[in-house]
Amino acid sequence: MARSFQALDLLDVDALLSEEERLVRDTVRAFVSDKVLPIINGHFRAGTFPTDLVPAMAEMGLFGSTLHGYGCAGLNNVAYGLIMQELERGDSGLRSFVSVQGALCMYPIHAFGSEAQKDRWLPPMARGEAIGCFGLTEPDAGSDPGRMRTHAARHGDGYILNGAKAWITSGSIADVAVVWARCDDGVIRGFLVERGTRGFTTRDHQGKFSLRASVTSELIFQDCVIPGSSLLPGTTGLKSALMCLNQARYGIAWGGVGSAMAVYDEALAYAKERIVFGKPVAAFQLQQEKLVWMASEITKGQLLSLRLGRLKDEGKATAVRVSLAKRNNVWVARESARLAREILGANGIADEYQTGRHFCNIEAVYTYEGTHDIHTLIVGESLTGLSAFS
Repeated sequence: MARSFQALDLLDVDALLSEEERLVRDTVRAFVSDKVLPIINGHFRAGTFPTDLVPAMAEMGLFGSTLHGYGCAGLNNVAYGLIMQELERGDSGLRSFVSVQGALCMYPIHAFGSEAQKDRWLPPMARGEAIGCFGLTEPDAGSDPGRMRTHAARHGDGYILNGAKAWITSGSIADVAVVWARCDDGVIRGFLVERGTRGFTTRDHQGKFSLRASVTSELIFQDCVIPGSSLLPGTTGLKSALMCLNQARYGIAWGGVGSAMAVYDEALAYAKERIVFGKPVAAFQLQQEKLVWMASEITKGQLLSLRLGRLKDEGKATAVRVSLAKRNNVWVARESARLAREILGANGIADEYQTGRHFCNIEAVYTYEGTHDIHTLIVGESLTGLSAFS
């Protein structure tokens, strides 16, 4: 029988949460422990996404959970962050799926779409009956999306799309793609492209050692004709896409805490049980230092995420504040995975334990939705008033 998860809470952060926030967290925590952890390693090995979990996640209201109306839960941002924390405690790929569905697909439809687009897509997406993906990154334009080559040429009442997107979560299983393209006037706009549209094809990225329990695809548009009604009318340049990214980055900041909590919990339990030189590994000073570092940084990350969530609910979560949290908490998760792997010794590379899976996954999370270096420069520009991007 699997050992139960022991949550780290050195500063009684739990007391700072509302009853509803704790209920949401505990519900998702139980779901992850009971339904995700028993199967996720098999999916990681096979390189498959656990689609069987989608209906249960929809029933819990995890898709577009901060949105109001259209069958969405209308939770506050702290509750949403706690959902992301617990899902990433299970697996980064699962958190990525929910994050993309809500923050990168449902959010732009809700924020920038027409009423017809909202009615068409948001209710089935909230129910998990329609899956979305977000096409911004290109093979030659990752950290610099302003260089995108995907083009939307006006064609009668519609558009012709040409270009490609890379590293797209849920790309080949999505029913609709939120695609960003440069129009004839040079302005970047968002479009909804449905699966099966002529000229739109996908292929999955193969050979991943990270996010293996997640579908990651390339989107290809070759003379893809879409109607004018596919345009998200409220999109007005790259800033619209970046607003979506900030929604996702916020959730990732919480997710990083969840990943770190998972490996810390496993490393602590292992260190107390593993006997070396006649005593538990946890009795050695060097190993205690590693555990204390993890516990200290996780606690800081919990407080940072919570404060950011409160600011977001007040409409004060600026892009710089989100970058600070994403940068810090994912770095903490990356370092915690490394230290936990050290404590587990050779067992740290065996998938009988979850640390190795988190170790691999966090490398992708460290890079996507803005690399660690890019977030450093965003915060650096805020501090100095000088941009390092130009």
